[in-house]
Amino acid sequence: MGIVHQVNIESLARVVMTRQTQNGLQAYPDTCVGTDSHTTMENGLGVLGWGVGGIEAEAAMLGQPISMLIPRVVGFRLTGEIPAGATATDVVLTITQMLREHGVVGKFVEFYGDGVAEVPLANRATIGNMSPEFGSTAAMFPIDQVTMDYMRLTGRTEEQLALVEAYAKEQKMWHDPSKELRFSEQLELDLSTIVPSISGPKRPQDRIELTDAKEQFRKDIHNYVDNGADTAEGTVDEAVEESFPASDAPTPAAGQEQDAADKPRTGQGGQPAAYRPSKPVAVKMPDGREFHLDHGAVSIASITSCTNTSNPNVMLAAGVLARNAVEKGLVQKPWVKTSIAPGSKVVTDYYERSGLIEYLEKIGFFIVGYGCTTCIGNSGPLEDEISKTVQDEDLAVTSVLSGNRNFEGRINPDVKMNYLASPPLVVAYALAGSMDFDFENEPLGQDSEGKDIYLKDIWPDLTEVQTIIDESIDTEMFTSKYDTVFDGDHRWKAMDTPKAPPSRGTRHRPTCARRPTSTVWTWSLAR
Repeated sequence: MGIVHQVNIESLARVVMTRQTQNGLQAYPDTCVGTDSHTTMENGLGVLGWGVGGIEAEAAMLGQPISMLIPRVVGFRLTGEIPAGATATDVVLTITQMLREHGVVGKFVEFYGDGVAEVPLANRATIGNMSPEFGSTAAMFPIDQVTMDYMRLTGRTEEQLALVEAYAKEQKMWHDPSKELRFSEQLELDLSTIVPSISGPKRPQDRIELTDAKEQFRKDIHNYVDNGADTAEGTVDEAVEESFPASDAPTPAAGQEQDAADKPRTGQGGQPAAYRPSKPVAVKMPDGREFHLDHGAVSIASITSCTNTSNPNVMLAAGVLARNAVEKGLVQKPWVKTSIAPGSKVVTDYYERSGLIEYLEKIGFFIVGYGCTTCIGNSGPLEDEISKTVQDEDLAVTSVLSGNRNFEGRINPDVKMNYLASPPLVVAYALAGSMDFDFENEPLGQDSEGKDIYLKDIWPDLTEVQTIIDESIDTEMFTSKYDTVFDGDHRWKAMDTPKAPPSRGTRHRPTCARRPTSTVWTWSLAR
């Protein structure tokens, strides 16, 4: 059906549970523990859940309680609105950086304040999903009207919706931004200050504003290659190393200036890039492709991971950017391995209904499956010729993915530097082909008339993205996909399941294969 966490928020999570007792029907909060750390995605829906070890999870499944110390709770006040041009990914990378600096290991994080109402449910799920990267046990959002609207969209019954709202209000769990809450610790973020960002080259908290990405890459690349052998003539790299970290980048000496049109800065044209380690190597592919690989080349660009693929805003924004790029005549660079791995089949439905899937495919972004792929190292190998060149020449190539973790060696054994980015920026980097790229000042290519095309020329308009969401996503899309969530596929149904003999002196409890009760491991902690 898809990635466990997305199935949870789209179908399985109930927010408020019920059980029959001697005194009648009792309601209680939905909770969940899973064996994957990103179980916290449910926190965006107002469900307290987090990842635990296999022993604890199995114990919970068998009815045993999970005990823990009462955690410190970090209140995270949100104010303002996310500005146009920024995405949920930019928000989550900013929050990750802030919480890592604050220190939240073993703590709960709870979001509150006026800004909460301005955060769509899909964005809340994206933020909750990144809780392990913050270091916190959970990252909770409150229940409010946004929660109700999402539950209605995804096909929860009106009876369930009424129960959730009534229970949340009765138990004072319904979000009231006017109330000042008391927390163990507090932080605050004005959402209007969010800017487009990426994170890397090896930790999710190492956020880089997109406007600074090229400059930061040129500093970081020295940690991955020999600091002198491959550097083009010039003194800027040395000056950068000797300057105060917070100072502006030094200006090239007289005679060293280089215009983008004069010599390729990425090394892909066969000449070394200026002012950074550069070693362009010619590569010939069996299918006739010829190009040069250099340090910083984007070898993998993947829209992947439960963190972002559950979010229609960023997924459809990637599709719109792809459409705009195709219409301008842009193509991805021939050395970039591209893919899409959505969190559920619902994504494929709205990509097809919107007509955007064909544009993604035209620039190499085909759907490869539903689950954890590039984000956990399942990208598959690079093409043989590319892999051999990277290894033989010890090139520091990069990956860009819409994931949650980018630790060194995690994505692909040939790739040294890994960057997290929003789905539309993943597409943009596939078009650029290198991390040594300035989206603000360097063109991605030219149109049929020879006019330079910049990222701003193809960046998706958020109003159009919302219109596409409204036209392409409906309740039936979710209910039809999850109607058979408990049925199992043809292989499950075809299994031979003989009855086990009853045990002597004990109540018969079958131990053979049985009809599945769930496609994911989800257990209630309340008993």
